[in-house]
Amino acid sequence: MTAGAQPLRTPEPAAPADPASAVLAVERVSHSFGSRKALDDVSFAIPAGRFTVLLGLNGAGKTTLFSLITRLYNTRQGTIRVFGFDMRLQPSQALARIGVVFQQPTLDPDLTVLQNLRYHGGLHGLPASMVEERAAEELERIGLAPRAKDRVRTLSGGQRRRVEIARALLHRPSLLLLDEPTVGLDVALRRQVLDHVHDLCRERGLAVLWATHLMDEARPEDGVVVLHGGRVLAAGRLPEVCARAGAPALEPAFAALTGGGRG
Repeated sequence: MTAGAQPLRTPEPAAPADPASAVLAVERVSHSFGSRKALDDVSFAIPAGRFTVLLGLNGAGKTTLFSLITRLYNTRQGTIRVFGFDMRLQPSQALARIGVVFQQPTLDPDLTVLQNLRYHGGLHGLPASMVEERAAEELERIGLAPRAKDRVRTLSGGQRRRVEIARALLHRPSLLLLDEPTVGLDVALRRQVLDHVHDLCRERGLAVLWATHLMDEARPEDGVVVLHGGRVLAAGRLPEVCARAGAPALEPAFAALTGGGRG
């Protein structure tokens, strides 16, 4: 500990979740890979229209949690509900309300932008005419309508991310999950993607769970869930999380809650 530094405080319990009114309610979820526990009794909830940052270092359990929410992994301990639909018991109803942007790029680089969107719409059973209409609307919104017939491999990294977000919105979900969506992007492109998703929250009432290890991606009006070592250490609006940690800003609050950020 450096001279003059305050002793590390034991983190207070995370703010209680409110599953009854939540778009997404995660309740007492644990998950292990063999003897290694990746998530330990995780609980939090996010309401409609809220941009919530899932903040944690690499290895904190963010991707494991996303894999459970999207049912890539089965939930064995705890409950995940989307608009009240239990992901384990009512997966179709829950998944239909979710749009996802994964950490690894998932667009087919040899298809055009529009072909990628058409394929996604077909997977969701949308009529072809509806897919064309919505694809045109989303591409216009992100400024890529002129690139609709270009192969994805000709786009920049930031443009590809925006297409992935447009694709995730094609079936009109009410909850958008993004796992480290700005990895590999420069500062200006990170800001563009972040601004775009905040606009979606504000204009469409979309609930967003944005997983990141970058603290500057959380804004004062956002919700924050601090995930560390597979446990939720704090949850609430960003100013509430800082106040709970006795810190003036998110970075020192994160350090206080996590013991300096060590895993």
